[in-house]
Amino acid sequence: MMPKLLISNKIAHHRLALGSMAILLLTLGLLSLTLGAFPIPFSKLVQVFFGDWMVEDQLNVQERSVLFQIRLPRLLLAMLVGGVLGIAGAALQGLFRNPLVEPGLIGVSSGSALFAVIYIVFGSYWPVLAMLGKIGLAFFAFMGGLANTYLVYRLSSKAGKTDISLLILAGVALNALAGALIGLSLFYADDAALRNFTFWSLGDVGGANWEKVMLLLGFSFLPLGLIIGQVRALNALAIGESEAFHMGVDVQRTKLIVLIGSALIVGTAVAFTGTIGFVGLVVPHLLRILFGADHRLVIPGSFLAGAILLTLADLLARTIVAPAEMPIGIITAILGAPFFIWLLINVKDLRT
Repeated sequence: MMPKLLISNKIAHHRLALGSMAILLLTLGLLSLTLGAFPIPFSKLVQVFFGDWMVEDQLNVQERSVLFQIRLPRLLLAMLVGGVLGIAGAALQGLFRNPLVEPGLIGVSSGSALFAVIYIVFGSYWPVLAMLGKIGLAFFAFMGGLANTYLVYRLSSKAGKTDISLLILAGVALNALAGALIGLSLFYADDAALRNFTFWSLGDVGGANWEKVMLLLGFSFLPLGLIIGQVRALNALAIGESEAFHMGVDVQRTKLIVLIGSALIVGTAVAFTGTIGFVGLVVPHLLRILFGADHRLVIPGSFLAGAILLTLADLLARTIVAPAEMPIGIITAILGAPFFIWLLINVKDLRT
C-alpha cells in the first residue's frame, strides 16, 4: 500500500511542477508582450486575449501593429526555439547517457555557423544566391547544420551501427575544423560582413515574423514527434545499450531517430536565430535534477523550461538597454554559465 501511495504522490508532484512551469511561461509571455520600448497597457492586453477580442477600439493602430506584427511573433519564436533546444538537449543527453552533452556536440551549430559566414562573406560573389532572397542566410545555415551532422554520423558509423564514443570524437574534430574554416572566412571579410556574422553568432530573435514562426513549426513538427515517440526507448537506454536491446529496443533505430530529429530542429532554430548557447545543456540538466531520468517527464519539462529561459532572456535583452537591444545569446550565457558552474561545484562536493 505504501509504495503505491508514494508513487501516487510523486506523480502528483511532477504534474504540479509541470503545471507551475506552464503558468510561469504564460505569465512571462504576457509580460513580454506588454514591456519594451513601446509599452502596451496590461489591461488592454487582457481584454484582447481574454475578453472580446473583436472590439476594435481596445488598441489603437500603433499598439495593434506592435503587438501582432512584432511582439507576438517574436514571443512565439523565442518560446519555440527555447523549447526545441531544450528537447534536443534532453534527448541527446539521454542517448549519450551523459548530462554534459548538448546539441552542438553533433555538429549542428558549428556547421550552421560555417555556412552562415560563407554566405555573409562570399554570397555577394555568387549572383545565383540572390534568388534565395531574405531566406538565403537561414537556408545556408540550415543546410550547413545538416551537412556537418551527416559527416559526424558517417564518421561514427561502421557496418550499419553507430559508435557513441566515435560520434563524440567525430563531433569534436569537425567542430574544430569548422571553427578553423570560420576563422579563415572571416580573414577575408570586410567590416560590414564581420559585424553581420558577429551579431548572428550571438543569437537574436529580433527579426521574428509570422513566416519564420510557421516555418519553424513546420520543420519541427515531425522531428519533435519522432523524438517524443522515443521516450520509452531512451528510458531503457539509461541502463545500457545491451540491456535495452534485450528489452526489445531497436537501439540503432533509436540512435538514428534522435540524431536526425535533433539535427533538424536545432538546425532550423539556429538558421532563424543564430547560435544560442546553454539552453540545450543547462535546461535538461535542471529537469533531470527535478524529475530524475524519466524522459516521459524530462522531455515535456525541457520544452517548457527552455521556452521559459529564452522568453526571459529575450525580455531582458529588450528592456535592460532599451531602446537598443542586446543579443539574446549574451543573456543566455550570463544566466546559464553561473548555473552550470554551480552544478559542477555541487557534483565535485558530492564526489569528495
